[in-house]
Amino acid sequence: MNKKDLSERDICTKYINPAIEKSGWNMRTQVREEVTFTDGRIIVQGNLYTRGRNKRADYILYYKSNIPLAIIEAKDNKKAVGHGMQQALEYSEILQIPFVFTSNGDSFVFHDKTTTDSVLEQELSLDNFPSPEVLWKKYLKHQNLDTPQAQEIVEKDYYTDDSGMSPRYYQQNAVNRTLEAIAKEQNRIILVMATGTGKTYTAFNIIWRLWKTGVKKRILFLADRNALLTQTKNGDFSPFGNDIMHIIKNRKIDKSYQIYFALYQGLTSNDEAKNAYKEFSQDFFDLVVIDECHRGSASEASAWREVLDYFSSATQIGLTATPKETKDVSNMEYFGEPVYTYSLKQGIDDGFLAPYKVVRITTNIDEGWRPTAGLVDKYGNEVEDRIYNLKDYDRTLAIDERTETIAKKITEYLKATDRFAKTIVFCTDIDHANRMRQALINENADLVAKHWNYCVKITGDDEVGKQELDNFTDVEERFPVIATTSKMLTTGIDTKMVKVIVLESNIQSVTEFKQIIGRGTRIREAEGKVYFTIMDFRKATNIFARPDFDGDPVQIYEPQPEDPITPPDEATSSQTEEGEEPAPKDFKSTKPNVDIVENPNEVKKYYVNQIPVSVVHERVQYYGKDGKLITESLKDYSKKNIEKEFSSLDEFIQRWNTSEKKEELIKELTEHGVLLEVLREEVGQNLDDFDLICHIAFDQPVLTRQERANNVRKRNYFTKYSDTAQKVLNSLLDKYEHEGITSIEQGAILKIKPLNEMGSPVELVRAFGKKKDFDDAIKELENEIYTIA
Repeated sequence: MNKKDLSERDICTKYINPAIEKSGWNMRTQVREEVTFTDGRIIVQGNLYTRGRNKRADYILYYKSNIPLAIIEAKDNKKAVGHGMQQALEYSEILQIPFVFTSNGDSFVFHDKTTTDSVLEQELSLDNFPSPEVLWKKYLKHQNLDTPQAQEIVEKDYYTDDSGMSPRYYQQNAVNRTLEAIAKEQNRIILVMATGTGKTYTAFNIIWRLWKTGVKKRILFLADRNALLTQTKNGDFSPFGNDIMHIIKNRKIDKSYQIYFALYQGLTSNDEAKNAYKEFSQDFFDLVVIDECHRGSASEASAWREVLDYFSSATQIGLTATPKETKDVSNMEYFGEPVYTYSLKQGIDDGFLAPYKVVRITTNIDEGWRPTAGLVDKYGNEVEDRIYNLKDYDRTLAIDERTETIAKKITEYLKATDRFAKTIVFCTDIDHANRMRQALINENADLVAKHWNYCVKITGDDEVGKQELDNFTDVEERFPVIATTSKMLTTGIDTKMVKVIVLESNIQSVTEFKQIIGRGTRIREAEGKVYFTIMDFRKATNIFARPDFDGDPVQIYEPQPEDPITPPDEATSSQTEEGEEPAPKDFKSTKPNVDIVENPNEVKKYYVNQIPVSVVHERVQYYGKDGKLITESLKDYSKKNIEKEFSSLDEFIQRWNTSEKKEELIKELTEHGVLLEVLREEVGQNLDDFDLICHIAFDQPVLTRQERANNVRKRNYFTKYSDTAQKVLNSLLDKYEHEGITSIEQGAILKIKPLNEMGSPVELVRAFGKKKDFDDAIKELENEIYTIA
């Protein structure tokens, strides 16, 4: 047997597996082969989508379940033993795996990330693959975890159930890094994970392992919404059993449980005597987990920060998608640097979070509107003479026609796509949310007549709206479809099916913006939710261009020599605006009481109408392969990306003609940012992919598929084949003309009408001779199609 004739899979079976097993690895419990650890980025093209390639490791070796230790990249024997090392190292960075191997069946190349020696890589014989114990001890020593107490914590098993559900790689990383930090006696920990990536499930796995070891016996889980407490207790945390879990309500304390759930504001009060948390002793809890910790924990003025200070002896873990880092307030000053970060960009790239496209709409008055002299609003108030713009609209000046125009555009979009797509409209305040609801109801009168709750206002002051919140978030419930809101839906609400997010609020904070965008990032592929659309009427999506939008959190508090080392109290950014829903009661004022005398005659908001408002600009932007919005024209963007792959027209044509499957080449181009379906719409012609690329990137004149098919028919090269074979080729040419080149490359093409009516696949292939003759004929047909007449 010649080893070089073996496939990669044969090399794995005959050489790599025996070497691993011989060194002491359990092939059933410690070794996983062909591990796919991402889903493949969703690439949106118009109203269509495709998935990019997922990431797959040939082998991942685990010390224990969900504790990965080594990765192996296998190659066939025609390649050098270290051929796959760069790819393996890339995967090891993503998966946070310390030991990396490659093999072609002759030996292993071993890259040791834990070594302090100058030799990072060395070749090992097949007989010298290291055992699990050897690698584990090396890792523990490198991480300073080689004490018995630390090992007990980091080696504790994950929760397992009959469903087979296991953490995704990033959840696994978050759990393992947190336990390692606790094993090193780090008591302030923060995890940064994008909205929709399963922070609560991650928290459950952390708590389960710590509780099972007995290291943490009493746990307090803090959240900011009642719905989250019930959802968490009955959902991800249900394996603990109700006997040991308890939700603290009405400030009533029962000390007989082990795991407690509470609202921030449910433990504190402006009345010192009603601070419920003080009924517990200061050392009652071993662990406090703070969900959505950006909501106030970083502010010294936060009332529930007192809770953290009171239980200061406990380990405290903050969970957030949006760490608050400004000159006034800092999560990292309190918790330290994140032990793990999984960003929105990474989640979208991996295919675990939904990408977005942005529809930016500008009206004729967005840059400014000035009232005519002496203009009186609908309620008899003379409108102050000055220039009003987007910052003023619906806060100090409400223009009916602008609200109606926006409602019309939202409805127009839903009618063009899906009128039952769950939609959230974020407004400036409650009054604005109410007026927007009315405008949307009028635009959708046909559906509202049948379903009163097609569009509802969900705000803190509206009990009916709050009751409809559960229906809005329920995947099974069709209504409500549209929710208008101000602040209530910005955070902590799991809106899995939201497909449209409308920005009609002046958003300045990156933290708030990320939370709002997070309402759309869940994927529900089975239900058709794979991406979402942001309709921006306030230029809020300019935040995408800010450097702090989606990078690693950065501590930017810079105290001067005379300043305290801790950040100052949070400033006015935490205060509610007039008419807005109140944020959770996290904050106690540290300012002295001052009587504020209001002018009863002062008009807080003007309401005007009969103002001509129209849309002057509308643009669709897509999420690019680099994680940023494509800001240039799609033609220019695609041209650049094609030119990166092919330096000339000849190089592209050669690659096109030699590709076994055109579909694979098209998919590769799509992953590199060439959105062919969108380009086809922009060019306005039903062009073949080949002609579309040549036209966009290389300025070539185009032929339609019909013209290419007719050129083949004119050459009449079919005559050298039998009658049956000619009918098959003519039928395939017709199929190309109507559906494109990928339609005739399908493996089951001979089973599809009208070909299956000409005879069985075996009979049709025999008309050409052998299977190879049929394949050659298909290839010749493709070459004829793309031959220039």
